[in-house]
Amino acid sequence: MNSDQVKGNWNQLKGEAKKRWGKLSDDDLDVIGGEYDKLVGKLQERHGMEREEAKKEVDAFYGKL
Repeated sequence: MNSDQVKGNWNQLKGEAKKRWGKLSDDDLDVIGGEYDKLVGKLQERHGMEREEAKKEVDAFYGKL
């Protein structure tokens, strides 16, 4: 699934994101809105990941969808 598709289906995908990254709050997920860079940034902030690690996580999440 590409980033435009993720944005369009974000409300349905928020649950999957919450399961995968439990430290993301509902407010975080609303702010992210399916945007790749925002998700990467929130993972860095909430989970203490380096940018490259967060990008790999998001890429794997998008690829799995």
